[in-house]
Amino acid sequence: MSIDISNSELLVLQQLWQSAPQTSGELANTLEAQHQMHEKTVKTLLNRLVKKQAISFDKQGRTYLYSPLLVEQDYTANASKSFVERMFSGKLSPLVAGFAKRNELSAEDVTELQALIDDWHKEQKS
Repeated sequence: MSIDISNSELLVLQQLWQSAPQTSGELANTLEAQHQMHEKTVKTLLNRLVKKQAISFDKQGRTYLYSPLLVEQDYTANASKSFVERMFSGKLSPLVAGFAKRNELSAEDVTELQALIDDWHKEQKS
């Protein structure tokens, strides 16, 4: 399932992935401190995310508790795949090559990439 999530909506989702459920007030306090996002904006984003079925809410008295419906790892995997398909015709190597050519890969990045490649080779042989 692919849901179009804006950058601002993603900030709300990321907060919910870190800690859920949360009220709109709790989210607004955090997002205002970290991203100068006004409470009214947070409430608008919450409504959009509910309509997109990215989050749900439970009403407890006069309070709404929001929780994510999207699993972070699933969303990240789908968004990454979509980005690579749109920007690089589905090929990952030009993306990595661009980082490498601009010296934006750390030694740790290279080690992690090499481990992923080694694991992939092992899986292909089995």
